[in-house]
Amino acid sequence: MLHIEFLTDLGARVTVDVDSADKLLDVQRQYGRLGWTSGEVPTGGYQFPHDNEPDFDWTLIGARKWTSPDGEELVIHKGHAYRRRELEAVDSRKMKLPAAVKYSRGAKSTDPDHLREKSDGEFEYVTLAIFRGGKRQERYATPGGGRPASAPHAARPAPARPAPGGATATAPRPPVQVTEDETPF
Repeated sequence: MLHIEFLTDLGARVTVDVDSADKLLDVQRQYGRLGWTSGEVPTGGYQFPHDNEPDFDWTLIGARKWTSPDGEELVIHKGHAYRRRELEAVDSRKMKLPAAVKYSRGAKSTDPDHLREKSDGEFEYVTLAIFRGGKRQERYATPGGGRPASAPHAARPAPARPAPGGATATAPRPPVQVTEDETPF
């Protein structure tokens, strides 16, 4: 039996038992959909293969994609919005790096020093994830392929209540629709 500790979106620590290692990612997805995280973002951000970026399952790290009212695609993680940035390949005498896609945001004064990255000038970044090189790993892909469809909450009928004259009536409720495009704050 494995144990995995999550930090809920409200800061509570919860330990979940997992039957076997092959079920671990399923459990991370399940609780990650709630915004729960199972670890700290490493220095430089999570590292994933470049070919996993288009259909990466953000629930694995407790994050989700969101489109701003301006149409910009962002990733929301622990209340912070990370922008997608494409980095060109670097081929110099000092360094060779393949092209990458990076999800980062501007650093804040409350961010720990080990997460801050300096850029040109005085601006600092915090990276959530970087997709560079490597071989695609299906275990990081959204199950079923493509972007996950948002599942609307099923409408539940109102409880039966006595109507005038003693008969029982059920009041219909409109279905609740939740989409991934709603503002996450």
